[in-house]
Amino acid sequence: MIEKSVQFYSEGFKLQGTLYFPEDYENKEKHPAIIANSGYQGVNEFYPRMFAKAMTEKGYICLGFDYRGFADSEGDPARVILDEQVDDIRNALTFLRTQSEVDHERIGLIGWGMGGSNVVRVAEKEDVAAVAALNGFYHGERWLKTIHSYENWLNVLETVYEDRILRVTTGESKPADPFLHYPLDPATRDYVDKELAAKKGFGGETRIQFSDSILEMDAEKAAQKLEDTPLFVAHGKDNILHPFEESVFLFHNAASPKVFYEINGKHNDFMYSDHYEFKALVEELGTFFEEALLS
Repeated sequence: MIEKSVQFYSEGFKLQGTLYFPEDYENKEKHPAIIANSGYQGVNEFYPRMFAKAMTEKGYICLGFDYRGFADSEGDPARVILDEQVDDIRNALTFLRTQSEVDHERIGLIGWGMGGSNVVRVAEKEDVAAVAALNGFYHGERWLKTIHSYENWLNVLETVYEDRILRVTTGESKPADPFLHYPLDPATRDYVDKELAAKKGFGGETRIQFSDSILEMDAEKAAQKLEDTPLFVAHGKDNILHPFEESVFLFHNAASPKVFYEINGKHNDFMYSDHYEFKALVEELGTFFEEALLS
């Protein structure tokens, strides 16, 4: 895989990214392309790069980047707002369309985890050839309520409401642990500690406004408006962090041509480039994008 560092702007913030090319790439014709997007607290050098390596082997140009505030991208690292990440992906799409090597009519999106809802919402607003949502959650309020006890859920609502008042009266959102309202199950925590915790920018302090942005997110509504955009939905059958039903609900709400794939795994226990479940997922993605982008 050939890598080229790039930069582009999203609402005034300079974002850092990488264009990934097939090893045998020759600049003689335009290629289909895929933007691989990370989940919560993710960075380009990990999951986007992992998917890019797999998809460049299938002939695609890929773009991965760090959302504003993450790694070396400009922005407040404590400000994590889902709507702003959607804007970042839309601007990444615009940037990719300026690249002479890319076929502008054949661009797809991959979103992992929290990035799954992001790419579905981008596809509602932008003309993309296909979108893949992997191991995500797609109705923020329902998901957040699902993973908390009733007592904790009431505390979440109270904390978010108090923070809204704080933002209105002071202009600032209260700092918070990044996993205050996003509790990791033991298997995910173990993976995070082993594979992600050391990554630059991972695990930094966030703000309560992040939880508010989750409560307002509804990618299922967006999926109802996709119309002709092919949608690939995949989910780990034993995923506790993002329950399997989240992808089932998304799939049933989607109006476009769609494919559902059940992963024999949890949230990210299989997310290693040489893991057989990851390889199986990549093959399914390859078939999906081949039909959507190459046919």
